[in-house]
Amino acid sequence: MDRLVQKMERKFGRYAIPNLTKYIIGLYIVGMILQLAPANVNFSGFLTLDPYMILHGQVWRLITWILIPPVNFNFLVIITLLFYYYVGNTMERTLGTFRYNLFIFTGMLLMIVASFVTLFVYKTVFNLTPEGLSVLMNVNSISFSTYYIQMMVFLSFAICYPDMTVLFMLFIPLKVKWLGIFYGAVLAFNAFNAVRGSNYFLFFAILSQALNLLLFYLSLGKMSHLRPSEVKRRAEFKRNVQIRPKGITRHKCAICGRSEEDDPNLEFRFCSKCNGNYEYCQDHLFTHEHKK
Repeated sequence: MDRLVQKMERKFGRYAIPNLTKYIIGLYIVGMILQLAPANVNFSGFLTLDPYMILHGQVWRLITWILIPPVNFNFLVIITLLFYYYVGNTMERTLGTFRYNLFIFTGMLLMIVASFVTLFVYKTVFNLTPEGLSVLMNVNSISFSTYYIQMMVFLSFAICYPDMTVLFMLFIPLKVKWLGIFYGAVLAFNAFNAVRGSNYFLFFAILSQALNLLLFYLSLGKMSHLRPSEVKRRAEFKRNVQIRPKGITRHKCAICGRSEEDDPNLEFRFCSKCNGNYEYCQDHLFTHEHKK
């Protein structure tokens, strides 16, 4: 996986967008301004990732859903966006511009795929009429937002910096790994409940981003030891390693006869002035009589 990403970076790295998080937050701010429109003007309804309406000509929804902010407009929104900016910038510096771009855009692409998979499931499995399908997708398409993409950015941050401390709820110091475990458990619980309640909008939205996080983890090389070539190499190494018979030691002092089995902290050296391969422990290296 890492080799594939390296090849892609050599070929497409020059097209990566620096400071991508800054532009994403700028889009969120535009989306929040649109949400301040009068109640009778529902801009958000024309921006969501609704695959049914996309197939009926509203192709702008493939892009405009990114404008919908992952948080509601309230007094904590500035702190939340600043935290998103900090985490996103840290991950870009950690991964590099191209890999961070790849992580974000792969998440967006998988979210679009998840929306169409959901449409297919409700159309074929539940056999809804076009009218019912249109209403259902219009009401629930808000599930396909950048909220879960940002959650995966934070979980990737927790993977890279598990021992970093942040202020949870502005005043509770917690290590990032515990927050990552908590949010991961919440997402797993929500996905489980979504399946139980036949809410495939939520389920496929979470599943798509979990897949993106898995791809990110694989790109770090954390599971390279499971590659067939690596397993074969370790097996061949074990077969080729010669195991010393019991009772034969690696080191032995020519004076006192002590070995590493008597004291694992002992140091042994060969004497360059002795005529032959004589090895001595640290206590007799400088006090022995040289063999001529």
